[in-house]
Amino acid sequence: MRLAVYADFAYRRDADGALYADEAFVLFMAALKPATTRLVFVGRLEPEPGRGHYRIDPEIELLGLPHYADLAVAGPAVRGMAGALRRFWRLLDEVDAVWLLGPHPLTIAFAALGLLRRRRVVLGVRQHFPDYIRRRRPGRRDLLAAALVLEGAFRLLGRAVPVVAVGPELARGYVRGAPVLEASVSLVRADALTTEGPRVPDADAGFTALSVGRLDPEKNPVLLADILARLRAGGSPWRLVVCGDGPSRCALEQRLAELEVAEYVDLRGYVPVDAGLQELYRTADALLHVSWTEGFPQVLVEAFGARLPVVATAVGGVPRVAGDAALLVAPGDADAAARALERVVGDVALRRRLADAGSAVARGQTLEAASRRVADFIAGASAPAARS
Repeated sequence: MRLAVYADFAYRRDADGALYADEAFVLFMAALKPATTRLVFVGRLEPEPGRGHYRIDPEIELLGLPHYADLAVAGPAVRGMAGALRRFWRLLDEVDAVWLLGPHPLTIAFAALGLLRRRRVVLGVRQHFPDYIRRRRPGRRDLLAAALVLEGAFRLLGRAVPVVAVGPELARGYVRGAPVLEASVSLVRADALTTEGPRVPDADAGFTALSVGRLDPEKNPVLLADILARLRAGGSPWRLVVCGDGPSRCALEQRLAELEVAEYVDLRGYVPVDAGLQELYRTADALLHVSWTEGFPQVLVEAFGARLPVVATAVGGVPRVAGDAALLVAPGDADAAARALERVVGDVALRRRLADAGSAVARGQTLEAASRRVADFIAGASAPAARS
């Protein structure tokens, strides 16, 4: 199978020609390579040389599209899309199938071109786009209206062509018409799974809660400050390590200062999964995940793979994915999250039960297993609209 994968990611090349991206999802995309004879990424190419968080396998090709910084800035984005359509049309001469992640205007346009050229077209969806815009761009009614239109068009297209939907909540929105794969996304390799027991908390050394994720409004990172304040007020020697960056970082810093707990927090910024994050999972006492919305919680699987107990909000696909492998709390409830963390470090039997259950989840959701399911679906799926 000669496969092209489009996602609205920006890529860059260094002075030696090596290809990089900042999105961890490219590691999952790259894991499709063993199931292909040719794998081509399609995305925006930064005009200036540079590096990113993740270096891409040199055997994976890139169809570089004209670069634009922000889809919300219409002029450069529209001009870039016109050139992108021409380049994608030519690429269709060289591939058998395309996996198009969206919703995005180019995803829909690329799907139309692929169907016209009678190629196998499969959609991919990782988040509910209107909810993402509501959280990321509050007050922008024009952007929300555009997001609702895109979401509707994408779901309509999903009735005609197969869809890979990340997590059960998103999959339920695409159950009509063409086949749907309820997929998981994992970056945990089988050989990286931890086999030893969970770490034993040491009150003398202090407890560490780890938070991993973008510092965006939909991830609710400001709540981390309130949770830590409650833990410290109760006399527990908790510290917080935050891995991630984004527009809510300033708000989080301000809230930490207001609650006088900033000295107990280590804001690490973005930590690549293959350059330090795994060690943080192994040395923390609990993962704390406080998102308002979630499709498939990739970071939970990463924590499960390290046998790290998890406290998470019961949103989106979290309850179904985690099951009894995590302590679930209501979103926005700092008191409940603080109590759950105290349970995790105070109950040895609970820690072992969570670690064992989480490890079982991770074994079934490794990078190799999850990417193989997606590759098999893309290879076996057909595009009814193209065939008719």
